[in-house]
Amino acid sequence: MKFIKILFILLFINTFGQKNNDNQLATYDFPKIKSSITMPVTIPLSEISNMINASVKDLVYQDDSYTDNNDDQFKVKVWKTRPIRLVGGTSQNILIEVPLKIWAEKGIGTLGVYTYQNTTFETVMSFNTTLSFKNNWTISTNTQPNGFKWVTKPVLDYGKIKIPITSLVEKSLKEQQEKFCKTIDQQMAAQLNFQQYTVMAWNIFNQPFNISEEYNTWLKVTPITINITPLKFYGNQIDTNIGIDVYSETFTGSKPAASQPVKSATNFNSIPVLADQFSLQTTANIPFTEASAIARKTFLGKEFDVKGSKVKVSDIRVFGIDDRIVIEAQTEGYVKGTSIISGIPVYDEVKKKIVLSNTKFKLKTLNILQKTASLLFQGKIVKMIEEEYGIPTQELEDNSKKSIEEAFNKEYYKGLKMNGKVFNLKPTKILLSSTGITAVIDTNATLKLIINGL
Repeated sequence: MKFIKILFILLFINTFGQKNNDNQLATYDFPKIKSSITMPVTIPLSEISNMINASVKDLVYQDDSYTDNNDDQFKVKVWKTRPIRLVGGTSQNILIEVPLKIWAEKGIGTLGVYTYQNTTFETVMSFNTTLSFKNNWTISTNTQPNGFKWVTKPVLDYGKIKIPITSLVEKSLKEQQEKFCKTIDQQMAAQLNFQQYTVMAWNIFNQPFNISEEYNTWLKVTPITINITPLKFYGNQIDTNIGIDVYSETFTGSKPAASQPVKSATNFNSIPVLADQFSLQTTANIPFTEASAIARKTFLGKEFDVKGSKVKVSDIRVFGIDDRIVIEAQTEGYVKGTSIISGIPVYDEVKKKIVLSNTKFKLKTLNILQKTASLLFQGKIVKMIEEEYGIPTQELEDNSKKSIEEAFNKEYYKGLKMNGKVFNLKPTKILLSSTGITAVIDTNATLKLIINGL
């Protein structure tokens, strides 16, 4: 079950990285976000077949005594000629076919004098196994014999006398088939017990992950509940959906404490349907130092006209007060002073930027005459800020989408392959702290797990 650890590392990684080493955020309590992941899981029947074939030796049964079974004067050996084949049924069952080669030798005579003749023939032994996934992470199977199909019937050839021994062989094989049913159930119960792997994975999640050494940022993932849909059987595979409800928390500064380890896995819930896509929320941190750098690059040295005279932006910085982003611009020329434009940050999906809404304006200047022109100046500078200023996210969104899809389409552990696609990734909610901007990012994606070659 290593794929679970890998999955969580990939899904909750902070996808919006920063570039400036001086732009560290102070310690801040990010929101505790509840997310749900829906993951279709495909188990090829060939995997179960490989497991059964590995547990069943080529020599299935051997009777080397003439005198056992009430002195039946009969020996028999049974081999598996080809790999055991599994086919999905229609009622949560698996049909199992075991191709066999049988060597038999029978003695004919009286008073202890016997003539022996042997023969070799082939048959296909059939089983029907019903399979259910218990909510304590174990698989329960019930295997029943489903008869024989003779390829060639057993006949002892004594020249003029030909003795069919089908009944003798079938009697022995039926006894062994009953034992073989128990072997199949025991092997499946032992090999398909996921309890220990679930405990291991659950405790791994409880350990915080360092997702950014540069910004000393930690991610803590806490699984809450797991939901699983009923197993669906097809001709060559078993399908199910796993839904995982989790809390993800982001921390900066010191490593947060791990949750208490569990000793037994929580039972999962069986539900009829899960959505094909899952929604996931992560957070991205943008320090005000970086927001200020974007503003300086956009506006520093910029000039515009007010009543035929020039006004030039000589300095600018960005910070936050309560729920508003504040842009403080120093101007010189016709209007010399400090313009303070504040607004509520929102994500503009068309511009692919975090922009300001519901803006307010205030001008600080010692020149009374300039204050009389503040309305015209206000209209010009506020319009410029609203139209041109924004924290771009397009490149970050594209890179994040690309990196997540690359992570979703790899084989991280031999035999466990993931296949996924991100349909939508965008900031939705903008939060402010004293040192920066936190964007809550919604991701819609599909993810499929294919088990092959374990």
